[in-house]
Amino acid sequence: MKIETLSTFPSMFDSVMGTSIMRIAQEKGALDFAAHDLRDWTHDKHRTTDDYPFGGGQGLVMKPEPIFEAYDDLVERNLAPVGQPFNDKVAGQLAEQDHLLFICGHYEGIDERVYSLADTCISLGDYVLSSGELASMVVIDAVVRKLPGVLGNDASALDESFSDGLLEYPQYTRPASYRGMDVPEVLLSGDHAAVDAWRRQQSIERTAKLRPDLLVSADLSPEERAFLEKLSPATD
Repeated sequence: MKIETLSTFPSMFDSVMGTSIMRIAQEKGALDFAAHDLRDWTHDKHRTTDDYPFGGGQGLVMKPEPIFEAYDDLVERNLAPVGQPFNDKVAGQLAEQDHLLFICGHYEGIDERVYSLADTCISLGDYVLSSGELASMVVIDAVVRKLPGVLGNDASALDESFSDGLLEYPQYTRPASYRGMDVPEVLLSGDHAAVDAWRRQQSIERTAKLRPDLLVSADLSPEERAFLEKLSPATD
């Protein structure tokens, strides 16, 4: 997969993309990443990428010209924007693409005309970040983890939180007992079927406690729904 970012601060990506899973993905050839400096598509001596908003107001707005010119150079297609909250399902859909370009907003926002270039507009949540670079790093990390061969064990991505609509089950490692806290016996039993059943139950219980909204659309069997109904009074 090829992923590119268009930003006024491309060096922000150096640490994240050069570390851990993102570095490994590039070394394995699963990811071709490039962070482009939006100023490379400006034409004035100050390399200006922002200006005051028409109609007045606080702050500066990112200019359309350098973004459109960069888009013309970097991307071949153009679809209308569709806003949507980012989640694991969207990450999976993006991971199926061959090429992604992230346009990273800054300052008070981006000239509205730029949104005509977008295939998709993504929101991480109902809060404000200082830059689109930070948001794009989150999305890129979630997407790249789903690429085949990136994680040491491809099954790891399937076991993570949200992959099946539930939060991930609790994890433990050595020592088996620490400061009076013991690892659940079932995990030491060697009974894989029992372990799988315990983990599934724990995922349901944890989701009911921390993210009950997820259970509305979670893929649960009739038996699991019945278990959840018995569990509900204890989680109120």
